[in-house]
Amino acid sequence: MTTLSAATVPTNAECRSMLPDGRVLTITASRRPRANRADVKCIVAGAPAIAERMQEVVRLARHTEVRLDSRDQVVLSMDIAPGAADRDWELAAVLADRMVRGLYQPMHAGCEHAQGWSDAWHLGRVHGTVGDGAASTLHITHLGALSGHADPSSGVSTVRAWFPLHSGGINDSLAWVEVSVFAIESPLEGQAAPSEEDTIAAPGLDLSAQQEVRQTLAGARHFDAKGLGRWRSVVRFSQPRFQGGSYQLALVMADRLARGREFVPRGRIIATGCSSAWHAGRVDTVEGREPKLELILMQATAGDRILLPKDWEPELPPGFAAELRQRGASVACIERIGMI
Repeated sequence: MTTLSAATVPTNAECRSMLPDGRVLTITASRRPRANRADVKCIVAGAPAIAERMQEVVRLARHTEVRLDSRDQVVLSMDIAPGAADRDWELAAVLADRMVRGLYQPMHAGCEHAQGWSDAWHLGRVHGTVGDGAASTLHITHLGALSGHADPSSGVSTVRAWFPLHSGGINDSLAWVEVSVFAIESPLEGQAAPSEEDTIAAPGLDLSAQQEVRQTLAGARHFDAKGLGRWRSVVRFSQPRFQGGSYQLALVMADRLARGREFVPRGRIIATGCSSAWHAGRVDTVEGREPKLELILMQATAGDRILLPKDWEPELPPGFAAELRQRGASVACIERIGMI
């Protein structure tokens, strides 16, 4: 990997994108010492939702970068606000962020132009084009193409696990939680290792839910002994609006599967359980046992592996395990992870 000297890394960078109405949007990125500030700050006058989306895009696109350098803060701003439905500026924001950190250098001098968007920035996938002052154009489908590298998604391990989402209504369902992990190199010389929670992104969740997700994964990885400081992670939910922590066991299992810490089942992992001591691997009980068991039994299919808290074992309905076996599924009541 090429290491750029401090003299070659710009303090400011710009990338432009054309909006549907023909106006040209300029995204400016500036770099400054982090000094305990957020790693990415985005400013769009009169459009806080666009600024929030730009911050999410940039952070997710960093997911597949080989090395995590958090010593600087990058501040990104737009000179004009795009429409709420416009997304073709997203690639320009990603490029501006990489240019100001020295990770992407245009082939020709002049302002870079980019049109592109993605629903999977954390996998490095993109639909877009990049052009420069020399009028050369590059059509790309993934961020690795900017440097002539392979698709970075090949280095990302993504796994889903399911959990019963129960609210007592017609929307009760088995929801999924998805964990994508990317192995990272050791920190740069002179850089303190980032905390485990800083390497975990959970877009779409409110701040308290994001913090719970980060604490859950950091604790469960501590139980691995070798699970800390090695991964950059993105967590997504099929239903990002829910209450309670009964998803936690499914989250932990998806993470362990993604990192190669568990055997892969023939079907889905369906799990419910929480813990006040994930660092010890302990699985605690959760509320709503009866409706959740009913929901699981109704939707389980062949190959599914169901994991429940050990405290539920004496209260399982008569014939519950037998009916699951008849369907080709299996169930285990556990008190600790790593003993599945």
